[in-house]
Amino acid sequence: MIRSHSRGPAALLGAAALACASLTTGATGATAYASDTPTTAQGRDGQELTVSASADLDPDGKQLRVTGKEFDASKGIYVALCKDNGDDRVPGPCVGGSSGSASKWIVPEGDPNEGELALAYGPGGTFDVQLDVRARDSNVDCFQVSCSVVTRVDHRATGDRSQDVRIPVTFQGQAPENGGDGVDVPAGTVSYVRAAEFTGAGRPQDLLLHPDSGKLYVGSVDIPDTADVNERGLYALDPADGSVLAHIAQAPGATGALAARNVPALIAPSAGDGVVFHYPLRGIGTAKAGDSAAQGVWLAGATVTGAGPGTEAGTVLVAQGADLSEVETATGAVRRTLTLDGGSVLGVDPVNKAAWSASSTGGALRRVDTGSFTVTATAQLPDGYVTFIEADPATGNAWVGVGDTVLVYDTDGKLLATLEGQDRPTALAFDTASHQAFVLREDHGTADEGADNVGSLEVYDSTGLQRAAEPTALPGNRAGAYAGVAVAPGDATVYVTDQAESKVVKLDRRMSPKVVRSPADLTVAPGGEVGFVAAAEGTPRPTVRWQVSTDAGTTWADVEGATEPTYTFTAAAGQSGHRYRAEFTNAAGTTRTAQATLTVTEPDDEGDGDPGSGTGGGGDGGTGDPSDTGGGTDTGSNGGTGDAGSGSATGTAGGSVTGGTTGGVSATGGTGGSLAATGVGALTAAALAAALLATGWAAYRRGRRVT
Repeated sequence: MIRSHSRGPAALLGAAALACASLTTGATGATAYASDTPTTAQGRDGQELTVSASADLDPDGKQLRVTGKEFDASKGIYVALCKDNGDDRVPGPCVGGSSGSASKWIVPEGDPNEGELALAYGPGGTFDVQLDVRARDSNVDCFQVSCSVVTRVDHRATGDRSQDVRIPVTFQGQAPENGGDGVDVPAGTVSYVRAAEFTGAGRPQDLLLHPDSGKLYVGSVDIPDTADVNERGLYALDPADGSVLAHIAQAPGATGALAARNVPALIAPSAGDGVVFHYPLRGIGTAKAGDSAAQGVWLAGATVTGAGPGTEAGTVLVAQGADLSEVETATGAVRRTLTLDGGSVLGVDPVNKAAWSASSTGGALRRVDTGSFTVTATAQLPDGYVTFIEADPATGNAWVGVGDTVLVYDTDGKLLATLEGQDRPTALAFDTASHQAFVLREDHGTADEGADNVGSLEVYDSTGLQRAAEPTALPGNRAGAYAGVAVAPGDATVYVTDQAESKVVKLDRRMSPKVVRSPADLTVAPGGEVGFVAAAEGTPRPTVRWQVSTDAGTTWADVEGATEPTYTFTAAAGQSGHRYRAEFTNAAGTTRTAQATLTVTEPDDEGDGDPGSGTGGGGDGGTGDPSDTGGGTDTGSNGGTGDAGSGSATGTAGGSVTGGTTGGVSATGGTGGSLAATGVGALTAAALAAALLATGWAAYRRGRRVT
């Protein structure tokens, strides 16, 4: 049974014993597989791996037939469904736990494990087995990570990658990568997403983003999976793409002799470029990109258990068990020492001239003034494994990882907050620009203890001590002896170590759209220009599309081509009462503005002599009844602001038409009548007569209303 490389050979052999009950050779007859569409992949030396199905598998369990040929029959291999960690990386963890049907062990003919534990190769390095696969178990969740049916050399040569072959698989209901426009989440929701993985810097232990050069420095140890390469040392990476700018492997030891050194902790940036770092057991080194080897001193006394920046550029503070000392980086000379019973874990706050010390198992937490080298505050930590002490440069508060919690103490040692979590907090970094704290939590323990091989990144407001972003799942992160977090100023990008999988993970900030301006209700006349405006902020920058509802907001439809923050169009009478909104979308979510209602004004249809409303002309005069011979008068009111007021009309028998006081027109109808123009800008008698003859009185009124 394949396990991750953190498991021992005994566990592998025990699982393999359970696996072999269902090993088969030859054809599988009428066995029903997940699909009848096989997939084949080739290894680096021509090995050929075929799986009976690789897509749309039943997540609750399906049987696959897996065959191989041209494998090196002198090397034992495992066949299983595992987390795919990429080229030249050991796959794992694997689905199945100790289930015998989930993985198979293939060994050379005559191998001592052949029989009950393993199946021997067939002629030509062939095998034919069945795997019962499912999407998730306590080891791995293939809905969260990429999984493949894989082969790899067994536990007797873990670092040998020569027999690696991988066929990616997917399960029913598994969303495609980079699909969709995000999901609806509360506006302004901040989260971090995995943007890249850097695998060229050994097994990373600590991180430092240099404030001057911008390089990402990584302290690393060797990767057990690659037996032919020694990756330990100090790396400088391009933070954008992870390309290796430098690898400084060697540093002097106790006798001054250079040798490849593990780098578990980065202490401080050097001026301009480079870092000061610690290397076991008592080494303090300095190096920068371009150096062929590190400069270093070997301290006297006990093993260094913690280190931080000193009070001057050329010094560092080191904890060697109970002794806290300030030493010169270039010479190792001790300037001063303070004995703190039970001290070993150290957190240094150069901004507030303080250092915090505690035992690795809890007990007394002490704040030391680094100017006077005296204890100024004390608190009592609960019993538990202390993973880090980090001080917030903005507030001076100390954040301490103890067990599965993060405890926050003020400068007087008063407990301010207890931040609970499911996984062990292993590293923390602050961003002084955004006043946020970034906590790396890594999975630990066994499956029986609730371990799921998924860690997380948590973000807190470092002043209010409230969560500032949604937790980000980090599949594969397992707690080890060291870990690191680095944050780009302004918190747009965060880097975390994943030593279990020998990579640095780059995470980018996202924020779902947050509306900062919604459109306002508008009232216009027919033919007037409408301009709705909306705005939203978000990361990445949101796109916008406008939507319209013609049924009072019950249903909505996208407006074709309306994809700018300002939506303009010419109003028509039929659009009155329509509602409009903007929808903003980015990869983090979708947010909509409040609705805005459009009102398109209409003049009175019946011309009843009432005053005009809105902007433009006044009301039309009334019309006399053509059947009346006595010809009473119906006088129109004065016009409103804008166009001239409308006139009034009487019947045809000797009636008169009298315009309003402004720009009015009067006319008589029928026999003996006369045409007379009054007021400013009145039509001439000839022009009015022509209009009446050409279009008729009713048509003339309609034309004025439109105008």
